[in-house]
Amino acid sequence: MQNYIPADVPFGKQEIFLNNFSTATGGSGRLMLFAGDQKVEHLNKDFFGEGISLDDNDPEHLFEIASKANIGVFAAQFGLINRYARDYQDIPYLVKLNSRTNIVPYNEADPYSKGWFSVNDVVQLQQQNNINILGVGYTVYLGSKYEAQMLSEAAQIVHQAHQNGLIAVLWIYPKGSHIKDEHDGNLIAGAAGVGVALGADFAKLKVPYTNGKLDAELLKRVTQAAGRTGILCEGGGKINEEEFLKELYTQIHVGNSRGNGTGRNIHQRGLDEAVKMANAIYAITVQNRSAEDAVKILKG
Repeated sequence: MQNYIPADVPFGKQEIFLNNFSTATGGSGRLMLFAGDQKVEHLNKDFFGEGISLDDNDPEHLFEIASKANIGVFAAQFGLINRYARDYQDIPYLVKLNSRTNIVPYNEADPYSKGWFSVNDVVQLQQQNNINILGVGYTVYLGSKYEAQMLSEAAQIVHQAHQNGLIAVLWIYPKGSHIKDEHDGNLIAGAAGVGVALGADFAKLKVPYTNGKLDAELLKRVTQAAGRTGILCEGGGKINEEEFLKELYTQIHVGNSRGNGTGRNIHQRGLDEAVKMANAIYAITVQNRSAEDAVKILKG
């Protein structure tokens, strides 16, 4: 576990960092990130509609899932956590410091997602309310004409997080008018390299595709390019549970990813089913269980 301590974590904060990292990864070095930041990113179309549990329209549904399921961290915006955390203090939180909606298409205007809060704001929230905050997160859109601003902000956020013993997760997505294929393996490997150059503990990336399907060999190239930064594959839209779990197993045990970031495949279900799905994902990601074991947990 010592290999995971970045050099910019001060000596007096190393134990705090290790505790946060170990708690988030269950001691495995792999992170199961339950994504609640989609309340902004995807607006309400992913929380209400055909095939989505009516429970999902209420933001508290996210907190109920995170409080009952096995997860590494629950990632959500500062304000969303702020509204509910006093009733759910023990959830392991990761505070998302920037977000943007999807109203303006990426091919019409290059995306820019400026930070809403600082790491110091997060530390203050944590200390004043005894909230279980383990880390912070930030999204960078590579290829945007605003890339330089986001890279600079991301670098400072990672460093400030480490200075306070927090883990740092970056969402790194190539987006904008210059990006032709978001799932191009070489492009994603480049994004992985940016993640480690920024010093991130984990980078959440697109999945490399060949002919529209996960390419595990390309994912190996991506994870190698990331070095000591762990790669989290995005969860994507809601699909068949068994198919999702089998692909997740391949991502980790063939492609060498070190976790996942999953939202819709969990929260669009009713509470009981959402908890089972989260537990199944955690079993593969953190507990080194097989896809078959995970399916049994899901159906149990």
